[in-house]
Amino acid sequence: MNFFSMFFSQRRVPVFVLLLFVTASISAQCDARNAAFTAGERLTYQAYYNWHFIWVNGGEVLFKTDPITYRQKPAMKLTALAKTHKKYDVLLTIRDTFIAIIDTSRLEPLWSARSVKEGSYVANEYYRFDYDKKQIVTSLKVDKKPDRNLTVPMKECTMDLLTMVYKARNIDFSKYRTSDKIPTRMIVDGVIHDLYITYLGKEIIKTKDQNRTFRCIKFKPMLMKGTLFDAGEDMTVWVTDDANRIPVMVEAKITIGSVKAILFDAKGLRHPITAEVK
Repeated sequence: MNFFSMFFSQRRVPVFVLLLFVTASISAQCDARNAAFTAGERLTYQAYYNWHFIWVNGGEVLFKTDPITYRQKPAMKLTALAKTHKKYDVLLTIRDTFIAIIDTSRLEPLWSARSVKEGSYVANEYYRFDYDKKQIVTSLKVDKKPDRNLTVPMKECTMDLLTMVYKARNIDFSKYRTSDKIPTRMIVDGVIHDLYITYLGKEIIKTKDQNRTFRCIKFKPMLMKGTLFDAGEDMTVWVTDDANRIPVMVEAKITIGSVKAILFDAKGLRHPITAEVK
């Protein structure tokens, strides 16, 4: 595995996307109400890999929200698009898309999809959340493996990756103390995983390139045995300490280096950014 594939993929989920998804996965509150984001929001991140003390800007991620009607009811469409920069496509081409349709009143996933193209590897996952029958109807098409259609019994508060990060932005961090552990639950590859993160308090950080400073809330994921990451990997995430709760920066140590995702641009926010230190 070359360093670009290590940067963009860990067990076939793009690392720089998963950093933002998993490390923000702090919602154990099924009935959370949205006060942090609105339709029309656009967040752009630059993804970096540390290779022998050199930070390489390898790609970018775009998160966006749009209004939609789903089964005759108003809903919201969440989208995340991840790609390598073209100059690195000769080494490894990444074109990944995450989509989730959510109930805007409860921030629950109704339908989600993940389409991954990483070099010659291709995978597609589809989930339909049936709350009446308490099950998740799943369709998996992973590379050269046989297609799988599963019906997974739904556990309380189960979310897809993309819904998880948006729901997490509505957590009331004032309820937690430093070192508190906050559980959450997500479905990936047709399997439900129980995870938690450790709240680490607040910190002021400065971002790379743009030289912007933010007051942030800081936390670290502690992944349980059997989840997507191997034991010993170290991740930290910072989100704005304001009403938006925007992920500003994420760092992670992996076997042969470090990866980092940094906020590059934010548009269509529900609230003014008050966490930036001018």
